[in-house]
Amino acid sequence: MRGRQAILDVIRRSGRIARIDIAGSTGISQATVTTVTAELLKEGLIEEVVREPASGGTRRGRPRVDLKLRGSAHMVAGVKIANQSITVAIVDFEGELLGDFEMPLAQSTWSAEGLALQMRIALTNAAEGISCTLAGISAVGVGMAGFVDAEQGFIHWSPSLEQRNVAFAKVLQTEIDKPVFIDNDTNLVALAELYFGLGRDARDFLVVTIESGVGMGIVLNGEVYHGERGCGAEFGHTKVHLDGALCRCGQRGCLEAYVADYALTREASVGGLLPTDIPGENAVEYVVNAAKEGNTLAKSIVDRAGRMFAMGLANLVNIFDPELIILAGVRMQVDHLYANEVIDSIRNSIVEVDAPPPNIVIHKWSDLMWARGACAFALQEVEAMSVREFGESVA
Repeated sequence: MRGRQAILDVIRRSGRIARIDIAGSTGISQATVTTVTAELLKEGLIEEVVREPASGGTRRGRPRVDLKLRGSAHMVAGVKIANQSITVAIVDFEGELLGDFEMPLAQSTWSAEGLALQMRIALTNAAEGISCTLAGISAVGVGMAGFVDAEQGFIHWSPSLEQRNVAFAKVLQTEIDKPVFIDNDTNLVALAELYFGLGRDARDFLVVTIESGVGMGIVLNGEVYHGERGCGAEFGHTKVHLDGALCRCGQRGCLEAYVADYALTREASVGGLLPTDIPGENAVEYVVNAAKEGNTLAKSIVDRAGRMFAMGLANLVNIFDPELIILAGVRMQVDHLYANEVIDSIRNSIVEVDAPPPNIVIHKWSDLMWARGACAFALQEVEAMSVREFGESVA
């Protein structure tokens, strides 16, 4: 069973690959690769494609055949729950985007059952947009902010839910009658970077997101790290100030309480900087622009956020020594947290050795890319389910 999973993984990563190269990448014998790929072909999970000759070359003898995933084998949906909206992406088994749908939310916090209903509405609309129904979708992946036990589908706390300690995967599965897989949204950003984005060529990297909250995903040896309780990598809730500003998690002094959207707008509102008619989605940009124009209060808020963020990233570098750090998300459209002085401050605060510092790159994402990360999670689980079911069928 592990051999089948390893072979599927390398085919997905490669796009198209010959059997002999699968053997080289996995360390599985060529004879076993031939046997397993024949089984996967029979089950309809992969297909053969003839490799085109190199430009200017001529084809001699038997054409070389590659293997690829069969896109029509499955469709999965990914859902991103944001503060004010739900975004759904639907992809095929190869990960190709088939359609998407975004729906505003009337409120930011819901009961578990109320949020599950909103998600079913969004999923139904997304499926109808590609002339499909929920019945045609094999599984649903969900990304939510908060402390999530992905293995159990259990949410200890999320800003999107009124209750704590909710078996939310079961609630949603009851609502839509489909397998549901849920994880912290930033873990799924990291997975999306691994599958589709800037992390495809890196085995070890960190993803940090700054939006309504601050999140982090850790990829080690090509896998997302979750921690013993499924609550690892909560970068936004590391402490930067003893008895400091109140965080939405209920504790004080968290990094998020100084850097996240709500932290900046809260300070600006308390100081009388924000006009009452500024829409919530434009508030951070208003504060940043005011700082650039010389407003003293705005500049102090933005500068403190930059210092706190730089200190936090420097600590990550000193702890993990990563090859790559990706700063991702919608908030990357506003540059106050990755201005040159912030990046320079990071480099000045890390342990100096005779080697270059980690590469820090910016990836400006929309909520659709977050949803594609949830799709990647669903694809992983559908692959695993297919392998288990096949193993049972031949036992």
